[in-house]
Amino acid sequence: MMSSENHIDSEALSTLKEIMEDDFSLLIETFINDSTERLASLAEELERGDADAVRRSAHSFKGSSSNIGAPLLADLCFVLETRGNEGNLEGMQDHLVKVVDEFNLVKEELAKL
Repeated sequence: MMSSENHIDSEALSTLKEIMEDDFSLLIETFINDSTERLASLAEELERGDADAVRRSAHSFKGSSSNIGAPLLADLCFVLETRGNEGNLEGMQDHLVKVVDEFNLVKEELAKL
């Protein structure tokens, strides 16, 4: 069941917790650390106007967000990935702010676990 805001898919997270058992907290910690690095990379890539790098970083971030049960974050990353693939990064600095905001909400939810 998803939370009212759909920041975290609690069913997906519950399944992950069952599968990962004792390593679940390490998985969450790794996701948060990797995501923080990906956000910094995305900011730099957007600044440089490197559409292919944005596409690759966003694709990777989308996958890990989906795997951790963060559907809105994955959807926001998909937009970045698509625009990078199209070579059109116009307005994506503002979009990255939405990605960062959603990541912060996801991080807060994961911290409650």
